[in-house]
This record gives sequence, C-alpha cells and structure tokens, in this order.
Amino acid sequence: MKLAYTMAPGRGDTDLVLERVAIALAAQGLRCCGTVQINSARADAGPCDMDVRVLPDGAVLRISQDLGPESRGCRLDPAALETAVGLVEPRLKAGADLLIVNKFGKHEAEGRGFRTLIAEAVAMDVAVLVGLNARNLAAFEAFSGGLAVRLPPDVTALTDWGREAALKPAPAP
Repeated sequence: MKLAYTMAPGRGDTDLVLERVAIALAAQGLRCCGTVQINSARADAGPCDMDVRVLPDGAVLRISQDLGPESRGCRLDPAALETAVGLVEPRLKAGADLLIVNKFGKHEAEGRGFRTLIAEAVAMDVAVLVGLNARNLAAFEAFSGGLAVRLPPDVTALTDWGREAALKPAPAP
C-alpha cells in the first residue's frame, strides 16, 4: 500500500507544506491530482477563509462558510467539499501518479469527503499523501488499518516519498 500522511504542529502548516510538495512533484513531471488548501486572512479579523485548489491546475473552491463572528462550530461547507471530490475523481481515473488530499478531516473520519476516493486510489495502486491533524489520527489509523506511513512535515522528505511511491510498482501479492 502506498499511503502516507503528515502532520505539522502549527495551524495551517500542513497546508503550506503540501502545496509546496505538489508544486515540486509537478515540476518533476509527476501527474498529481487532489487538493491543496489555501487559507486567507479575513479583513474582519475572524477565522481565515479556507479554499482548496484542485490539482494540478484546476478550480479554487471556497470550502468554508461564514457562520458569523460568534459561531464556534465547524465552518466547513460540506457541499463545497463534495464538489471538490467530484472534480478530483475524474482526474484520478484519467491517470495520476499521486493523489494529494489536504486533510483527512471530520468528514472523512465519518465516511464522507475524500474517504472513498483515497480508498479507490489505493486500490488502483496510486500513491496517496494525506494531511492530518491529531484530532482525526485515530480515525485515519482505523481507516488505513495502521498501514499508512507517517512522514515528517518536510518538503524534501515528502517530495522524495511521493516520487518514489509514484514510480515504484506495487509489491506482488
């Protein structure tokens, strides 16, 4: 199984690292599909806006919703997330070397979002690199059967793994 994840300690750090990895791997000629997250500061000093860019050069979608300044709940827009999944799926099926998913989050932990697409990529022997936070680590480990490789949040280490995993044939059963 060619499945790896990374976790960076600071808020938004995993997003920045995965975006740099996607750029580096594309520059090396790898066919990457998936999403990278872009966080934008808001003028009203509220929580950042969250967008995803569909790889390699697709649409940028706003996946957060403005729930007002006093809200404390999840700001993810589930419909926008599912739109992103719908845009990535044909790119995976058209042929990809690597699937990058910005986050295995709450929706994936509950069986939605990119979860099915991650499983499809693994079944197709496409390398998968996922961003993760500590809150969803147990759900991801259960999903992956504990077989995913944890990698440091380092652009070079992640790029090296992505290139090697994408180019290496799967082991014989």
